[in-house]
Amino acid sequence: MEQSDELGAAIEMSFKKKAAVSRNWMLVDCCGEGMIVDWDKFDIMRRLPINGRDLRILDPLLSYPSAILVRERAIVLNLEHIKAIITTDEVLLRDPLDDNVAPIVEELQRRLPLGSGRGEGEEEELLEARSSEVTDFPFEFRALEVALEGVCSSLDAQTRELEISAYPALDELTAKTNSTNLDRVRKMKSSMTRLTSRVQKVRDELEQLLDDDDDMADLYLSRKMAMSASVSTDSLKTESRFSTSRTSGSKGSAATTTQEEDNVDELEMLLEAYFMQIESTMNKLTTLREYIDDTEDYINIQLDNHRNQLIQLELFLSSGTVCLAVYSLAAAIFGMNIRYPWRENHGFLFKWVVMVTLVVCGFLFLWMISYARHKGLVGS
Repeated sequence: MEQSDELGAAIEMSFKKKAAVSRNWMLVDCCGEGMIVDWDKFDIMRRLPINGRDLRILDPLLSYPSAILVRERAIVLNLEHIKAIITTDEVLLRDPLDDNVAPIVEELQRRLPLGSGRGEGEEEELLEARSSEVTDFPFEFRALEVALEGVCSSLDAQTRELEISAYPALDELTAKTNSTNLDRVRKMKSSMTRLTSRVQKVRDELEQLLDDDDDMADLYLSRKMAMSASVSTDSLKTESRFSTSRTSGSKGSAATTTQEEDNVDELEMLLEAYFMQIESTMNKLTTLREYIDDTEDYINIQLDNHRNQLIQLELFLSSGTVCLAVYSLAAAIFGMNIRYPWRENHGFLFKWVVMVTLVVCGFLFLWMISYARHKGLVGS
């Protein structure tokens, strides 16, 4: 009975966790007012023009790389800790209570409003501001700028923290090579590799947008909505009469529309600014990687030098062992328990044999070392 109660409690807790993950959203409108909403994916799909695959990209339980997806009436952002859906008049942000996302929410609430307070004619002012959004700086671009600024600043801050800890660790490893310093640098290099991959992905997304004017034009959600509304209104007014004038007017309107759609200078300058920032972060990581590679080369050179010194020591010891073996052979020959006729009458000869053998072995050792130096086997 107790086990069944515990199992039921665990299942209930898992459902609560899943619900908390799937429903934790912050809705920020064009006035900068935000509220936490309790929506699941079906509620979001009914309210916003996106599909279920887009919501899977924003699922924190699934690991998807950074991406900026453009839909007909929405922009889906999956940039590091920022997972958001941007439309022409509101932003839906995931996990607003997270420590990394909370500053983004505050920045959105501060920068999204078109002006300060509004009086009784706030609706008219809002409509005028909305009409000027298309030609000035659209709402979706202000929200996109906040997201890009947050991501680029976060990656740059992590890079600076990594630099602060990396360079002293590498210098310490250069000064003293031991297992502790090696393990410290290994962990640091792993962190740098993961951070470089994340920065590279964000950089690639921005570069992909900058390389394609059509993709940048698709990001103008307000312009597309204004153009479609204008075209539908003009077609209804001029459908029944003046076919000739309508034809010429439609050509002029189409040319104007095409010219406006091709004008992406405003967005291009915005993306280029953050591309340069993320490129600077990438250059810092590249410089750090080069410093790590140089340190590894230096450590390998040190290890090779130590290895050569050990080989030289081994050569000295081997030469000495050979000479001692020759000396021991002479001593063993004359020390055998065999009667020699000269041992009784000429015992003093044994001393000369020992001394001569010692001198010969010494000269043999010196000759071997000189030969090894001549051949470059040992240092001079």
